[in-house]
Amino acid sequence: MRCLLTALVALVLALPSSALSDDLAIRTFVKPAGNRLHLLLRVSFQALKGVDLPSQGTNGELDVARTDAVLPSVARWWIAENMEVYEGDARLPKPQVVATRVSLPSDNSFASYEEAWAHLMAAGLPNATQVFRDQAMLDVLLDYPIQSDRSIFAIHSMLARLGSRVSTDLRFLPPDGVARTFEYQGDPGLFSLDPRWRQVVQRFVPSGFLRILRGTDYLLFLFSVALLLRSFAALVPFVAAFAIAHSTTLTASAYNLASDALWFPPLIETLIAVSILYVAFENIAGGNILPRLRWMLAFGFGLIYGFGFSSALRQELQFAGSHVLTSILSFNIGIEMGQILVLGLLIPALNLALRLHANQRVETIVLSALVADISWHRVTERTAQLGQFSFQWPTLSPALIASAMVWLTIFLGLGGVACLVFAVLRRRAGRSEKLDPSPSLPATRRLGPSS
Repeated sequence: MRCLLTALVALVLALPSSALSDDLAIRTFVKPAGNRLHLLLRVSFQALKGVDLPSQGTNGELDVARTDAVLPSVARWWIAENMEVYEGDARLPKPQVVATRVSLPSDNSFASYEEAWAHLMAAGLPNATQVFRDQAMLDVLLDYPIQSDRSIFAIHSMLARLGSRVSTDLRFLPPDGVARTFEYQGDPGLFSLDPRWRQVVQRFVPSGFLRILRGTDYLLFLFSVALLLRSFAALVPFVAAFAIAHSTTLTASAYNLASDALWFPPLIETLIAVSILYVAFENIAGGNILPRLRWMLAFGFGLIYGFGFSSALRQELQFAGSHVLTSILSFNIGIEMGQILVLGLLIPALNLALRLHANQRVETIVLSALVADISWHRVTERTAQLGQFSFQWPTLSPALIASAMVWLTIFLGLGGVACLVFAVLRRRAGRSEKLDPSPSLPATRRLGPSS
């Protein structure tokens, strides 16, 4: 019988998204206490569209008495089966369904853990209560056996499969009293409720790595750069300048030093598209547009892309706990690993593909024109979106002046480092020209026949 019910639940959860609710909001409290971990959860009955619940009357109101009788089974198969909780590295056994309740949409008992606990411990709604199914709320209390309330706990909620768009507000209440709040969309995967630095590294390095592989803007930019430079030796100064710049703005943004205006993210996305368009045009022009200042352009592009990377990092920072700097460095390492992998594959692939054609210049122009067409459409679309925002000059305040001074200090420091590096490179280039006798050879060969 248990296997049959499991199969039925899996079949219902595999139904197309049209059979699921569009928007769901889930409120969760997690509190370890002694040798038990309490998980209190509230979700709309809209998440249970595949469950046939008892109804009464002509308008389809819930039959509260009969519904209360089946709610423990519903909570076990629809809620508990979609929750994985870990103590350390060990997954906890299936929880005990301690209490379930039908609640009215006007009920505010889940504003705090204490109120939610008291609500679930109290008597349920009177049997004569009239409540429509799609308006009712399901409240559940699950208990997990644990070794200690001081252990490291992690959770993987798969309740995102109950709706097309599921947002979760989870509050972790450890014994020390320092609550942690997590707000996420969909399924964030397994995450620690109070992470250690090693867990932060394990989560944020792959996150940065996948940010490169999943971002079409970044892939188009790297493709254009690889098509422009074509060798690892030429890539080193470009990638180094780009990495230093994006690491700077990424770190500053993670510490809330970037603008929080609504127009700022669309502006960054527009500038990213412009950078791709520029590199594509330089490829079409044969790479002759400001070749000596290319590393400076890479630095400028990196500053822009750092703000773009920060939008993804900010959403992930809630899973870093107190290890903010570790998460930033790990995320940045993942980005660099992704860039190295993509460029490491693109450079030999492009060189091999272009060698197979007699006219490499034509192939380069065609590929660059395709990239330019894609990026031009993105520039126009994002410029139109940016035009919908009304720009207002910020009000002069001590906080604004302090933020401006921080950014000025950062840019002056980076500018000084860049000038120093450029001077060293220019001096080395001058020494190599003096030591290299090759420039005098053409003159000797020209003088030879006349003598």
